[in-house]
Amino acid sequence: MAPFSPLQGVYTALVTPFSSGTIDYQSLRTLLEQQIDAGVQGLVLLDTTGEGSTIDATERKQLLSFVSQNVHQKLPIWVSIQANCTVRALHLMEEAEAFGIDGFLIVTPYYNRPTQSGLYLHFETLANATQKPICLHSSPFRCGVELTTETIQRLRKANPNIVALKESGGSCNRVAQLMKENDADFHVLAGEDAFALPFFALGAKGVISVAANWIPKEMVRLFQKVSENDFEGAANINRRYYPLFRALTLETNPVPIKYVLHQAGILSSPDVRLPLCSLSTSNAAALDRILCTLQKA
Repeated sequence: MAPFSPLQGVYTALVTPFSSGTIDYQSLRTLLEQQIDAGVQGLVLLDTTGEGSTIDATERKQLLSFVSQNVHQKLPIWVSIQANCTVRALHLMEEAEAFGIDGFLIVTPYYNRPTQSGLYLHFETLANATQKPICLHSSPFRCGVELTTETIQRLRKANPNIVALKESGGSCNRVAQLMKENDADFHVLAGEDAFALPFFALGAKGVISVAANWIPKEMVRLFQKVSENDFEGAANINRRYYPLFRALTLETNPVPIKYVLHQAGILSSPDVRLPLCSLSTSNAAALDRILCTLQKA
């Protein structure tokens, strides 16, 4: 048996609601209650969808405290660590551990474009600094570098608390290679909803989902169908919501999903923080058409 429980199932990459420039805790409470009721397997805070890069230190602590108090161990809480400096990442991890979180999702350092040797040393340093499980996050589009399958394999073999990978590159070939090269206790998760079903078919064990902010029950049903080997049933769910999955990438995440949540009455405001800005009129109209179709079905 593996010494750590890896991520599996539907983990919601939770949005951070804003209103008038501050975190909207009333909307956040509503969102948390819906996630618990829907039976998602866990939450990821302060990831791309949670706008972790624009949350200041005080807000970060307040948000982690609020979520940990309101979830009351009903769901595992993982926290995204976004830093292009290893020392900064260590500080963020130490800060989050004080709130009893369950694990870390750590993205590759961005902007400074480290080599694979630098990436290996970065993640090894972070893994040695915690007893919590770690999910690597490879996002070459956002970060400018990609963790190679060789580097992932080296990290996994040397660090037993590195238990999973959020794969945001969108390559089925890469997922197949990852499944072949790593042991069964290392779990690959889809980093986008549109990739979830094809990645599941290749052996991925879950999805870190943006769409689950609005349709958590449906995303859980999709995963359950796969778990029951009912890929036809899973495909039916995927076909229905695939237009939504694609529309959530019309503009930079989380702008579209916050618009959807506001339209659904879950968030009091679709606000995002600069340099992100409101959804364009044309893309809002496109999302409205999709939402109208889904609500009629």
